[in-house]
Amino acid sequence: MYYIAGLTLPVPPQAVEGLAVFTTLRFFQYGISRTRTIAPIANAESGAIRTTPTTFIGKAVTPIHALASFISPVAYILCVTGNLFTQPAWMQRMSLPNDYFQHETKVALRIAACASTFVLLRFVGRTFTHLGNQWHTIGRREKPRLVQTGPYAVVRHPLYMNMLIQQALFVVMFWSYAPLVGLGIVAGAFAVKIPIEASALIMEDPAVAAEYRAYMQRVPARVIPFFW
Repeated sequence: MYYIAGLTLPVPPQAVEGLAVFTTLRFFQYGISRTRTIAPIANAESGAIRTTPTTFIGKAVTPIHALASFISPVAYILCVTGNLFTQPAWMQRMSLPNDYFQHETKVALRIAACASTFVLLRFVGRTFTHLGNQWHTIGRREKPRLVQTGPYAVVRHPLYMNMLIQQALFVVMFWSYAPLVGLGIVAGAFAVKIPIEASALIMEDPAVAAEYRAYMQRVPARVIPFFW
């Protein structure tokens, strides 16, 4: 039972797991939908990706962070849904400690993390809007243009920031240590990928190299303001 504004409300555990599953599905649906919409526009207006990394690390880093970010939430969706919206015993063994929070507080935190995901999706959408026809996984398009507006005026890689925040929210949503592993791998992959994008791709393009140097001076934060 939960007491909200003087009312006693029953909230079964399956409802919290169901909300987490729904929120995760909405996260994937939104990301896939925006990508499918923006990719053909980018190809039509800015041309195909003409320059991509040539090293093994440069080619592998994007699939690595994509897999690391997907495995935990996909496993959560499949296993919790298949177990009638209850975490299986093996998944509960990876749960965050319950000693520091009352059950009601834990449920409130998980619901807040779900709500925060929907807020984050608004920022993701804004980032896609400003990125526009320059969207790509990793590479340089035929008609490159440096995006410096909106979220890009705060950090140079706002989509990466959004992804890291979402991984952190998954930790609370699922109440599990498992997404922390993905968060660590994704952060490490970004630490490798960002210099590759800057030095091997952007800085070698005379059309945007000088402008990007000035942009780096004006916006020093790569992913997290004042930190990274």
